[in-house]
Amino acid sequence: MAVGPLAQVHISVTDLDRSVAFYRDTLGIPLLFQVPGQEMAFMSSGQVRLYLGVPERPEFRTNVVLYFSVADVEAEQARLGGLGCDFAGPPHLTHSDGTTELWMTFLTDPDGHHIGLIEERPVS
Repeated sequence: MAVGPLAQVHISVTDLDRSVAFYRDTLGIPLLFQVPGQEMAFMSSGQVRLYLGVPERPEFRTNVVLYFSVADVEAEQARLGGLGCDFAGPPHLTHSDGTTELWMTFLTDPDGHHIGLIEERPVS
């Protein structure tokens, strides 16, 4: 037996409303629901749920790096830059296997979690 596919990732936040706005309104990730009376919100990223939450205790604080697939990394960096996101640098080639190239760039969310934008391009 083996575990199934990844279903959910917890992302520790300090201000739930600010983080929901960033992930929903800036990145465009659909909000599934917020839990009334609790500092929890769930977003839908493909088959994986993103759980934004203010940790109840320090040992539950997460530090994550998230990677999102995009169709055009330069265009997405320009779009997000126009919305006020700061990037570590321009998109750069990180891997090529002769048939596919992997391009990426990085920004951070309001709590400092690193977010990578990834585009896979066929080698021309």
